[in-house]
Amino acid sequence: MGKTLGSIIFIGAGMLSQTAMAAWPDDKPIELVVGFAPGGGTDVMARNLARFMEKRLGESARIVVVNKPGSSGEISNNYIQNAKPDGYTLGMINVPGYVFLPMYRKTIYQPDQIRPIARIVDDPAMLVGNRDAGKPITLKDFIAQAKNTSFSIGHSGDGTTGHLGMLELGRDAGFKFTSIPYKGNGEAKASLIGKHVDYVMMTTGEALELGQPGTPLVGVALWGAKRAANGVPTLAEQGYDLQISSERGIAGPLALPDDIAKRVQDAVEATMKDPGFLEAGKADAPVLAFMPGAQWSQRLKELEKRMKTLVDLMAASK
Repeated sequence: MGKTLGSIIFIGAGMLSQTAMAAWPDDKPIELVVGFAPGGGTDVMARNLARFMEKRLGESARIVVVNKPGSSGEISNNYIQNAKPDGYTLGMINVPGYVFLPMYRKTIYQPDQIRPIARIVDDPAMLVGNRDAGKPITLKDFIAQAKNTSFSIGHSGDGTTGHLGMLELGRDAGFKFTSIPYKGNGEAKASLIGKHVDYVMMTTGEALELGQPGTPLVGVALWGAKRAANGVPTLAEQGYDLQISSERGIAGPLALPDDIAKRVQDAVEATMKDPGFLEAGKADAPVLAFMPGAQWSQRLKELEKRMKTLVDLMAASK
């Protein structure tokens, strides 16, 4: 009798688990965690993506963006890693910082414990100045003065795209700079406009003001393979063969079930083709670059090889 009752209880629990899984994602909101403060490129993209993804996941699906800024995305990455793998906690990961941080210091997360689901953006870094601040606005003049003056350079955090890009340029061009990390590029941009920092490293999608009447912001150099729509000259055009880009996408806990990961991946891909999403997210439209989770995971493993060469450079800057 006890054995039969135990079997009934076991079967009932299994049925309950299947029922709960079948309800995803209709029975409660999905958290989409962002590791930077509101107003930056990752945050704006995530909020735009969330409202268009919802309808691809079901009529009752709801996605809530949650900001957990700090430590160059480490806090958010740790939250994703340790979340219950039920599909209700997803997050944005920002490459190369996501890969690089655990290489040069002990972190509370490890990339091999997080599952990349879909890449969304491949956005080159850019050095931006304030035309009204009296600082050089051409790369040639910037480098010449930087060899005698330690300019303050704002970025999204130690080991993030902009910081690494400036470290490489400083190494190759022979100058040092004062690193100013922010919780997000929204804060960094405000400091640049307010003349509290000399320059800011940001991505093309975070500096749509460039070229518009009335803005004091001016692009000095782009870490891309070719010029973006804003016309900022690339480093290669100006004598430095350097490129670095901010890749952003969605990830989840490592044990996230395959069927949920596939539904999220498909929803991202469909959203990125939605005319409404493209119109609402004009900042990201030029740099959208969808990549399935498995392919992106392989690319990140290859990126690790390049990032290892920057560990000593990062340590020397401290």
